[in-house]
Amino acid sequence: MKAYLQMLSNGNSLSREEMRRAVTEMFVPETSDSEIASFLTALKIKGESVEEMASLVEVLREKALPMSSRLTNVMDNCGTGGDGSQSFNISTTSAFVLAGAGVKMAKHGNRSVSSKTGSADVLEKLGVGLDFGQQEVEELIEDNGIAFLFAPHIHAGMKKVMKVRRDLKIPTIFNLIGPLTNPVKLETQLVGVYRRDMLEKMANVLHELGTKRAIVLNGAGYMDEASLAGENHLVLLDKGNITAFTLTGEEVGLPHYENSEIRGGDAEENAKILLEVLKGKNGPHLDTVLFNTGIALFANGKVTTIAEGVKLARETIESGEAYKRLEQLVLYSKNKQKQVI
Repeated sequence: MKAYLQMLSNGNSLSREEMRRAVTEMFVPETSDSEIASFLTALKIKGESVEEMASLVEVLREKALPMSSRLTNVMDNCGTGGDGSQSFNISTTSAFVLAGAGVKMAKHGNRSVSSKTGSADVLEKLGVGLDFGQQEVEELIEDNGIAFLFAPHIHAGMKKVMKVRRDLKIPTIFNLIGPLTNPVKLETQLVGVYRRDMLEKMANVLHELGTKRAIVLNGAGYMDEASLAGENHLVLLDKGNITAFTLTGEEVGLPHYENSEIRGGDAEENAKILLEVLKGKNGPHLDTVLFNTGIALFANGKVTTIAEGVKLARETIESGEAYKRLEQLVLYSKNKQKQVI
């Protein structure tokens, strides 16, 4: 670890193999908290390279709860968080719409980090389990179109590093790569990031990791979700080609709303908003979910334009298919709990 710290302190990036060895060292009991903290801080000061980020993700995936290789054509729409917008759980709500539209979803998420309510907090309030194993994830994705992967359960070996991150109290490489550490092999992905300057770099990391098609976005007001408040910045990765573009809600037939109109609250309030959206209640929450789902459907390749994606998202909610995906996930969780008791 000392040698890698010296390299980073001198402003030199680590190769894929050097980063792999350094990250592996972080999980060795003999490595001290101060060494881990120094390593993460040095990486941040130097600036994380594509190779360093990709290598870290690979190691974390390998150390995660194993997932079946039988799952194919699976997507995730997890964001980094950290935008400070206090918005309701947009990507979590959108995940059920995506599943209802026929996209297989492995929804990766955590409890609240920078917002009042994380995906795990709101889903737990709705009755969704947080401890699904490999076979259960596979069953849920194949039969219901969506499973929830709770990050601390999936990445149980991260406790030591998590403690260091909490003690540091500054954003590190882990704040960027969280959405990429889903252990299910994803072919497509929508990734929201709180840093606009990282869009192309994140797309390159996804390419390095073998993702076929993805959109990385930073919303109006620097949200890590697409926003109807103005211009959103997006990067499309498609078979190794990277294309940057901007998009507003008006361009796909959606009205303008300020970001203040989509603020959420505690888990109970956000659960209420999620249910209202899936049941089709009109307003800024629904339209924001339509926008984000439309973009995700385009990223997945389910539709050929984002406008088509918005239309399909609306039809999916109106048909009740999105709400049905949540109902089935809650029912599965309740049955699992009964078996434990």
